[in-house]
Amino acid sequence: MANLWSGRFEKAMDEIVEEFNASIFFDKRLYDCDIAGSIAHVTMLCQQGIVNEAEKDKIIRELKIIKQQIENNEIVFSVRNEDIHMAIEGILIERLGDTGKKLHTARSRNDQVAVDTRLYVKREIKEIVENLKYMEYVLLDKAEKYYDKLMVGFTHMQHAQPVTVGFHLMAYFQMFKRDMERFSDCLERTDYNPLGSCALAGTTIPIDRHLTAKLLGFKNVTENAMDSVSDRDYILEFIGAASICMMHISRFAEEFVYWNSQEFSYISIDDSFCTGSSIMPQKKNPDMAELLRGKTGRIYGNLIQLLTVMKGTPLAYNKDFQEDKESLFDTSDTLKKSLLILAKMIEKTEFNIDNIKKHFKSGFLNATDIAEHFVKNNIPFREAHELVGKMVKYCELNNTDFDKLTDNELKSIDEKLSLSLLPDLTMEGCVKGRISYGGTAPKEVLRQINEGKKVLGMRTHLHGK
Repeated sequence: MANLWSGRFEKAMDEIVEEFNASIFFDKRLYDCDIAGSIAHVTMLCQQGIVNEAEKDKIIRELKIIKQQIENNEIVFSVRNEDIHMAIEGILIERLGDTGKKLHTARSRNDQVAVDTRLYVKREIKEIVENLKYMEYVLLDKAEKYYDKLMVGFTHMQHAQPVTVGFHLMAYFQMFKRDMERFSDCLERTDYNPLGSCALAGTTIPIDRHLTAKLLGFKNVTENAMDSVSDRDYILEFIGAASICMMHISRFAEEFVYWNSQEFSYISIDDSFCTGSSIMPQKKNPDMAELLRGKTGRIYGNLIQLLTVMKGTPLAYNKDFQEDKESLFDTSDTLKKSLLILAKMIEKTEFNIDNIKKHFKSGFLNATDIAEHFVKNNIPFREAHELVGKMVKYCELNNTDFDKLTDNELKSIDEKLSLSLLPDLTMEGCVKGRISYGGTAPKEVLRQINEGKKVLGMRTHLHGK
């Protein structure tokens, strides 16, 4: 079969050029989007009197057969097909003759590929948001289980203040909530129909772009035909949102890696998410968490690759744009799997609370609570900060801790200090006192969990403790 654009040419493409030019082996996954676009397009052509009812019915019937045959692996694609758009149209013309040739009226592959990729991105966003919701359900469930169980909070990877496990998990809930919002925002800007823009300037044929928008489920049509065929912002925005989401996954995965180490022993990851060593029989490695970290760079690379492709392309369409699809497909595939794997790993991971408690003995986790208690006793914060700093220094030099200091020792540090001036120094007391909105007090963590349930449309309840 000759190329559908070959009328102008006297020579066939060189074999290596033909292979280099073809995108069929990766863009064939757009077949269902392409066929949906063609069915909407020919339906509109019929309503506008450009093709008749019988022609429309024949084309739609054959397109549905082609779709089924592709899904059944009954159609073999080759580089001669060039891309999925020409492949499907070529099969249609072979089977329907002149009737098949009418399908491409008032459209170009330029707007055809734009509508295909917009339909694809819309579908992928909806699937990713569902995966994010599953992640959020898992986080809420695990946070509720550990809402009052204590752990060490870090800054600069140094012991900072005591928090609850549930509080820590709810921090990730907020990250993934923003990811859902970002993808939803991306969907808003993707949800415009470019079909009918043709090559770059529209058409003289009396089409109805709003009808194809309605038939394809778009909320509206794109405004400018030249922008419509040269815009890839929606793909860039999609990969950008995916990059941020993958960064959140990687941060959590990183914590899994060191929480799982013997030095921490904060968690026990289920065997089904770990691997062993080929030489060291004792090893239980957090390979899934490490892979999640590693795959983050893959999605970052996809974003930089497409930004680089787009930066030097003049209006309107350029063949460079063919390079958008592999980055798009890989990003979506990687992110969807990563979200599911992390969610399932969290679901099957338990926190070793007794081991975590052993870490409370170092780092003076209650230092800030002492300073704040001093403030409540009319000591200016900067002075309170300095006093507690002196207490820390004394404890370090004398290998002791706050709760072991005597009244005489406190007076030797500073005359203002006394045992009566100290607050509850237990980790439980420190945590329960942090009742500010968004804080780590267990009752405040429960409020955050219930707010999270509202976001997901779940029933909320008071915990009863």
